[in-house]
Amino acid sequence: MNKTAVSLIALMMAVPVQAVPPQGVATEATRAANAKVAASLPIADQTDFENANRGFLARIEEDQILNADGSVAWDSRQFEFLQGDAPDTVNPSLWRQGKLNSIHGLFEVVPGIYQIRGYDLAQMTLIAGKTGWIVIDPLTTPAPAKAGLALANKTLGDRPVVAVIFTHSHGDHFGGVAGVASPEDIRSGKIEVIAPHGWLAESIGESVIAGTAMNRRVQFQFGTALPVGKTGHVGGGLGQKLSSGDVALVPPTRSISKNGETLMVDGISFDFMDAGETEAPAELVFYLPQYKALHTAEVVTRTFHNVLTPRGALVRDTLKWSKVIDEMLARYGAKSELMLASHHWPTWGSDNVQAALKNQRGIYRYVHDQTMRQANQGATMHEIAENIGEPDFAQSDFGVRDYYGTLNHNSKAVYQRYFGWWDAVPAHYHQLPPVEASQKYVAAMGGADKALAVGEKAFAAGDYRWAATVFNHLVFADPADQTAKNWLASTYEQLGFQTEAGTWRNIYLVGAKELREGNNVKDSISTANEKVLSGIPAVDLFDAMATRFNPTKMQGDGGIIRFWFPDRKEAVSIDLGKSVMFPRGEDYAVTADGSDTQITISRALFTKLLMRQANPQALIENKEMLISGNAALMAAMFGALDEVNPQFDIVTP
Repeated sequence: MNKTAVSLIALMMAVPVQAVPPQGVATEATRAANAKVAASLPIADQTDFENANRGFLARIEEDQILNADGSVAWDSRQFEFLQGDAPDTVNPSLWRQGKLNSIHGLFEVVPGIYQIRGYDLAQMTLIAGKTGWIVIDPLTTPAPAKAGLALANKTLGDRPVVAVIFTHSHGDHFGGVAGVASPEDIRSGKIEVIAPHGWLAESIGESVIAGTAMNRRVQFQFGTALPVGKTGHVGGGLGQKLSSGDVALVPPTRSISKNGETLMVDGISFDFMDAGETEAPAELVFYLPQYKALHTAEVVTRTFHNVLTPRGALVRDTLKWSKVIDEMLARYGAKSELMLASHHWPTWGSDNVQAALKNQRGIYRYVHDQTMRQANQGATMHEIAENIGEPDFAQSDFGVRDYYGTLNHNSKAVYQRYFGWWDAVPAHYHQLPPVEASQKYVAAMGGADKALAVGEKAFAAGDYRWAATVFNHLVFADPADQTAKNWLASTYEQLGFQTEAGTWRNIYLVGAKELREGNNVKDSISTANEKVLSGIPAVDLFDAMATRFNPTKMQGDGGIIRFWFPDRKEAVSIDLGKSVMFPRGEDYAVTADGSDTQITISRALFTKLLMRQANPQALIENKEMLISGNAALMAAMFGALDEVNPQFDIVTP
């Protein structure tokens, strides 16, 4: 055979000849992987189903819960497909969790304590006080919270809301407050709003300062753009999904101290215990002695939680998390006949409560200690994650399974907390950026065709993690290569079909969807709306604005701008330089005499100005915004702020 023929054959062998696998079909490797899971766990155990249905009273009659503008906040029919055994396209353990989380309605936990479950990612708890309802965690958006409260009043008799308790600083537990409490009733003191110490600052930090990037990543974690169904979204593990609508942020009227305290709320005694720096930086749990009931907020639920969320957050302290659960066990375990939380269904019986607390304590201690054991033996982050294993009790207790957080990625979070992002391998300290590295990888493989063949071979063998690595390099080396994007999408899909974690499934399937259809999501939850921006202190608002300051856009030498918001009696001064925009709050804000520019405007109008709902020239002409001194300085500040792109690319460069 001559050299030309040999070269031709080699070229033909390098060029992929397979068609991209059909969309939405589980491969043999995926079917086998899911069958193995079904055989290894007590999937048929009905205990959780009995608890999830216990105390059912009524359901919301309408199929759809609508927002004030007529859009759909929640569709109660969307998860009706979760019947029977798991299909090949869903991990059977995740399918089981989805069935449990989709059970919805009003439930009597014990007489006097009720829950609205299955109309949002979280649950809303109602406690019947002496004169009205005490609402615990009013969901993500107002419409489901309002509909749930209406269902309770219709079923149990009308009661006014007298208090709202936010257990922690995550939006799915406070964003729907407007559905159960009006701002006027809160301001007048008619409704008390109780939260843990530090709640407002932590809520602002997650919702506003990091809000743009976090909201984009939320689309992956929660699969907000995925269609529900057997090949799409089946649930998030922690709950089914987030409701849709505008969230709100209302400052608490009372904060619970770091040391905890006992408080009488409308005739109900609450023994509050601080649980901050566990699942959330600001969090509390409480015991109700008259009910022998322990509310564990989101510190203990019916899943292993995230130590570092895919959406992004501060890394959580698993050692402290385990110790807080142990303190709950020591203080309340033996005397608790009931345990309920802000997600999932309750646990009844002291023995069952104590067993659940011990296993939850154990899963966080396990991931902490086993990560550190291996790290101190020289194992790197990714090596530890592959060898983390699982504790013995995870085989029988579904409440510690990987539905939301996983042992794999949580071990990486433990490593990050102690050691940062570097694994001590010098080659990993200053790696090439993704696009440049991918171009070199593809070139080293002999070009795009040969690299594609390597990926196809890995896919055919069911080696989807390696296939994803190869195809991702192809996509980042050439984002216009639709064949590579299709293969990467098919690979992500199989990874999603196999995973037990609702979050992982969503991440993979959203990635597949964007590779096939493009990054074209139009509607998503935004924490940068008028209600949220109006609810936070002015200095925090300017801190968020400062994260958009681009020195290359700054014109002039800068100076001091003083903002005065008379309706809120708030003053903020901005030390504007060529490279840094530094806000100072009221305690340290400069006086008008010490500033170069003075601006007076109401906070309500300033919020509209930020959201481009008001014209600055019109505000000046109508004397609704007063400017004295160097007016050009304000224009320089706003001109230096980058525009926000809330829908930036992720699965492509």
